[in-house]
This record gives sequence, structure tokens and C-alpha cells, in this order.
Amino acid sequence: MKVTRTAGGVGRGGLQPVELPAGSGRRAVAERLAGSVEKSAAFTLVEIALALAIIGFALVAIIGVLPTGLNVQRDNREETIIVQEANYFMDAIRNGAKGLDNLTNSVISITNYWTEYSTNKLPWSVNRANVDGYTSHVGDPSLKSRVTSTGVADDAFALTDGYRIIGLLGRPKFEDVGAPNLRSNHVIAYVHALSGAASEKFPVDSATVLDLAFNYRMTVEVHPVPFAETNTAFARELAPNLRELRLIFRWPLQPKGNTGSGRQVIRTMTGGQLVTTNVLGQPLFFFEPTTFVNLKAP
Repeated sequence: MKVTRTAGGVGRGGLQPVELPAGSGRRAVAERLAGSVEKSAAFTLVEIALALAIIGFALVAIIGVLPTGLNVQRDNREETIIVQEANYFMDAIRNGAKGLDNLTNSVISITNYWTEYSTNKLPWSVNRANVDGYTSHVGDPSLKSRVTSTGVADDAFALTDGYRIIGLLGRPKFEDVGAPNLRSNHVIAYVHALSGAASEKFPVDSATVLDLAFNYRMTVEVHPVPFAETNTAFARELAPNLRELRLIFRWPLQPKGNTGSGRQVIRTMTGGQLVTTNVLGQPLFFFEPTTFVNLKAP
């Protein structure tokens, strides 16, 4: 191939052709392309496959840890709510609160499994046993309150105010029902959490939302404090004025009354007189922390 180029200008002699070596331009272009290819870095298919495998293993590990992290976050949230609820109920019971009507939006029901014993001789013999059930549903035959320990008519004593709720929760573990009989009470409250998301609280009344919300079971026990020495004047004065209040929480509340693995026990000592009142034949129990029983030494 003959390539010509013009050398010099255009004069009287015309254009002066100059010959270049055949293929010189094509060779230069090829050399430049070869040089650029040699200097460019790239991954092979094997390297890409290895990188994808490493990323896949990392994603599997991250996805595997994610549910654990979410469960830990949920457990921490539930434990925080339980501590807040425990402080609230502890203060309400030990101070004999009578105006907490907002509890009717949270306390689903209260159940007392009671057993009456005769203490004439050891071991104690069982006279009778039954269950008292209290709910806030009035007029619903399937959810009505039913009291067996006293003469209260069915559906006559519903959880309509905080006075009744706290009075039922303050019931002592061992109740004197007339010598020689003694009653053992096992009081359980099923509660829709007072704390938590506002979308789960009153006035929301959707059954679906409330069923999915955080609910728990609370067992309330009011125990007498045992004393090693009962013959001293100090022990005789302190015994009727000092009790142990114990709240046992189990959560979360599942269908049919079952509970999950959450468990917490809160204890405190409460001083003062435990006063009994009566509403419609139903005994209610309230602590009066500023009133004490004064017994005279023999």
C-alpha cells in the first residue's frame, strides 16, 4: 500500500508526494491497542465466583443473627414494662389506693383459687375448695363474674372500679374464716399492660389489636412475716402490723391462659393495718400504712 503526504506548500511545481513504508500506520495502531490491553486489570471468573461465595456466607451469618437480636430487643422491652407495672401495683396495694379507676381498662379478670382447711388436728383436712372469678363484663353469660366463697350472686360483683380491683388484690394468702377454719387464697390477675404503645391502649377496643398486645399474668400474695421470737412485746406488736407483699409475673399471656417463659418475682415489706371492708357481701382488703394495731402486753 502506498501512502503519500504533502511536504511543503503548493507552488508552481505542484504537490510533492512522499512515500511511507507500507503498513506503518496499521502497525502503530495495533501496538497502541496491545499496550492498553496489557496495562488493564480485571477479575477472572474464578475470582468472581470466590467473592460471591464469601458474600453469600456472610449474608447467611447476618440473617441468622438478626432474629436473635430482635428477640433480645423484645425481651428487654417486655422486662422493662414488667418492672414499671410491678412498681405501679406494688405502690397501689401497699398504700391501699381506692381511686385507680383506670385499672378497669387494663385488668382483664381476677381469679381466686381458694381452699378451706380445718385446723383441729395435723395434718389439716380440707373442708371445701372452689374458684371465684371476677371480670369487667356485665350481662355476658360466658364472661360473667362468679363468686363461690361468699353469698354474692352471679354477675353481681364485676370489676367496675379501681376500689374493687385493689381490694381483691390485697386479699391475704391465709385468711381466718372463723376458728378452727383457715382459708388459703391463690389470687391471680390477668392484665393488659398499662405501659407500652398508645395504639394498644384505651380507647382502642379492637379484639385483634388487644389480643396481639402485651398481656401478662400476675399472682398476688400477702404473707404474714414469721418471727423466731413470739413471746416478746416487740414481736406481738410487730406481727399484726408487718407483712410481705409478693408479686409473681409470668409473660407473655397466650391463648387459653398459658404463659411464655418470662418470669419475675417482686417482693417488699409493707407496714400498717390490713383493714377489711364489705361490698355486696364481698370482702375487700386494704392496707392502711399510717394505722397500726396496738396490742397491750399481757
